[in-house]
Order: sequence, then C-alpha cells, then structure tokens
Amino acid sequence: MEIFKKMEEHDYEQLVFCQDKSSGLKAIICIHDTTLGPALGGTRMWNYATEEEAIEDAIRLGRGMTYKNAAAGLNLGGGKTVIIGDPLKDKNEEMFRAFGRFIQGLNGRYITAEDVGTTVADMDLIHDETDFVTGISPAFGSSGNPSPVTAYGAYIGMKAAALEAFGDDSLEGKTVAVQGVGNVAYPLCEYLHKEGAKLIVTDINEAAVKRAVEAFGATAVAPNDIYSQEADIFAPCAMGAIINDVTIPQLKVKVVAGSANNQLKEQRHGDELEARGIVYAPDFVINSGGVINVADELYGYNNERAMKRVETIYDSITKIFAIAKRDNIPSYIAADRMAEERIERVRKSRSQFLRNEHNILSRR
Repeated sequence: MEIFKKMEEHDYEQLVFCQDKSSGLKAIICIHDTTLGPALGGTRMWNYATEEEAIEDAIRLGRGMTYKNAAAGLNLGGGKTVIIGDPLKDKNEEMFRAFGRFIQGLNGRYITAEDVGTTVADMDLIHDETDFVTGISPAFGSSGNPSPVTAYGAYIGMKAAALEAFGDDSLEGKTVAVQGVGNVAYPLCEYLHKEGAKLIVTDINEAAVKRAVEAFGATAVAPNDIYSQEADIFAPCAMGAIINDVTIPQLKVKVVAGSANNQLKEQRHGDELEARGIVYAPDFVINSGGVINVADELYGYNNERAMKRVETIYDSITKIFAIAKRDNIPSYIAADRMAEERIERVRKSRSQFLRNEHNILSRR
C-alpha cells in the first residue's frame, strides 16, 4: 500500500502506528481533519485479516467521523483507532493502558471513545493513562451508555424526514418497519410506540423480537421480509450496506430513516432512492446522537444540555433537504456538502485570522 498516496486522496493529516510488544498492542490511530477542533472518534478492536485491511478501515472510519462531527455542529474534527486483535480473546489491562499512553502522547489532537469490540471497561483502562477519552464509567463523570441518546436522535431525525415526505412531522398512525431491535432500536421503538406509530420489527435475535412484540404490540416478520412491508417508513437499525440492488426494488415506503451506519451499499443507491421519490435521512447525521452525547463530556457532562444538542438533529436533517433542493442533488450528497461547507467556513476564517496576525506583526 502506498500510504502517503492514500492519505493525499482525502487529505488525511496523520496516521499513528502504536506497538507494545509486552501487551500485544497493535493499533492504528487515524487523524483525518482537525480544522474544527481535536479529532474525536472511537476505538474499534477487530481481528483483521491483514494490516492493510486494518489501515483501510481506520482511514475510512476516520474520515467518516470528520463528516459526522461537522454535520452535528461539534467543534471537533474526525479520527478513529483500530486495534488489531480478537476482542473476545486478546484483551488485557496492559494493552489498553499502553494505548492510553500513546493517546496522551498526542497532547489532545485525538480523543477516543467506545466502538465495535471495545467497552466502557476498556475506556476506563485508557482513562488510567489519559484524560483524552470519553464514554468512561459514570463514576468518572461520564454519560454512561450512549445507545438511548442515539435512539432519541434517530427518532428526532425521523420526524424531520416525515415532515419532508408527508408535510407533517407527526408519526402517529404511521407504520414503521424497523430492522433490528437492539440497544439503539429498542428505545427507538419505545419513542415511536409512545407517539402512536405502528411497528413492524425483525431481528436475528428472536428474544429481542419477542420483547418488542410484547412491549409495543409490534408485528414480527422474518429478517428477509422486512424490506417488502407495506409501511410509511423503513428504519434500518442493524447492518450496513442494506440499501442495495436487491432491497431497493422491494421497498414500499416513502422514507428511509434509521440508526445503522453506512446504509447505502454504494453511493449510486442514494441516487436510486432519490429517483424513486423516497426521502433518505443520511445515516451519519441521523445517528449522531451518541457522539453528540459523549462530546458533552469534554465540558463536564450535563444531560439536559446534551439532549438539547441532540434535538438539533431535526434542524440538521431539515437543512440537508433544503441544500438538496437548492443544489438539485440527492440528500446523501447534500449531507456531505453541509459538513464540507462548515469545515471550509472555519478554515477560511482561521486563515484570515492568521493573515491578519501576520500583517500586524510585519508592521511592527
């Protein structure tokens, strides 16, 4: 892999390779862009087949966090870490403490959090070595489990998408087909049920489906049948890449709005949704409640303040639809454009400030 060529492709700032022989740590920290502030992004532990695969994942995820944080209105850049290893077998205290020391050495350029394969307990170990970590135990002043807050953001964003599609943001009487009923989707279903929505649910975990049926009067369907349901809204809350050539022709909904990451298998599938008149709430915006919540920890966590910030997801989704109409583009491109425009405004402002400072100094 030509690493510098890869970094130049999307203007990555820094890749940090971290190795600690005694603990078995092999980690890659990607800092994509710090225009808006320090890079915030979680630590993922995965049993990657090759080092190249790990690097690819780190840089893809790091850039994604730049866009998510920018679109969420956070004064934070984007970054991500991947640790190479099996999260079920290879973890140890020394590994995460060693990793914490590497983060500390970056002097605040990168702040980490939980991600796939890591837990609050892992973040607590990192916290033993650095303060540049979020998502730690509530005993340390953290916000705790971010899933309910992510669910609330997805609910708020879904209402904004409903306004775009139906002219009214009420979900009462709307039928929502929810794919996955896990840590985020279950509380999302609770919000929808309280508003009077009708729920159709599926999950590979039969116990999770049964729980939703009993609690919310939901209708259960087989996993492969969720796409073809007669519904108003499809809420992908499980796997990525589920908006694709196979599933799109099956959809009978007016809205796609859910908490899953990377919902479009390819960008052209966003174009296909647009062509079919289906309103799409871009995933990295509608599911940003969790990162908004943990970002509040950097100021001394305040739940009321964090939840008010999460409610701005409604405005962000609404703005995306406005940009899409303004520029005659699909909403997934409009979401990128909204993030890029904010980064560019701050970059220009900072450049102008530095030029002014230079002119002042040169006249002395």
